[in-house]
Amino acid sequence: MTVFSGIPVAALDFYEDLEADNSKSFWTAHKTVYDESVRAPMAALMEELEPDFGRGKMFRPYRDVRFAKDKSPYKTHQGGFVETCPGAGYYVQVDARGLFVAGGWYAAAPAQLARYRDAIDTELRGGQLEKITADLAAAGFEIGGETLKTAPRGFTADHPRIDLLRHKSLTAGLLFASPEWIDSRRTLTEVRTRWDAMRPLVEWVTDVLGT
Repeated sequence: MTVFSGIPVAALDFYEDLEADNSKSFWTAHKTVYDESVRAPMAALMEELEPDFGRGKMFRPYRDVRFAKDKSPYKTHQGGFVETCPGAGYYVQVDARGLFVAGGWYAAAPAQLARYRDAIDTELRGGQLEKITADLAAAGFEIGGETLKTAPRGFTADHPRIDLLRHKSLTAGLLFASPEWIDSRRTLTEVRTRWDAMRPLVEWVTDVLGT
């Protein structure tokens, strides 16, 4: 196993430059920086987190531009993801801003979304998630996700948990903006600690959405 020693500051600089020049020529000229300062340390980070959270995957650096108006070929971030059920799990990302950690569910099939809303409609499971999200918000996490502008079909606007019912995805996230410790093993500790804090959310979502 490769020992994780931190994410070099060069990774943040690389993505700042890539945002300014998202071209094949820039990528080719700086591919070594990506391999050594981004991909290798992120892979080592995911490997060290595996015993506590499960095997993760690294996302490809290339954008799918087939149906996109923006034809920029490269992603301006590197993400790692541990999936706990389809569309849900733990996430970590490095980009020009710094380090971002998140957890929850980002996509759901219609049957999963129906199970989620049925759970929110019950006092027990809905109350559990209400407390989980409130605790995470109090701890400094940003509660996000795609939401409907109105109440979902079958529910009234005065439902006691209407805010949660409107979610089509639900995440908790925290950004560390250019932390001074990013190039040390403290990064591993910070990601593990935040993922542990998000474990109740991820486990609740996995239990409800999972098959």
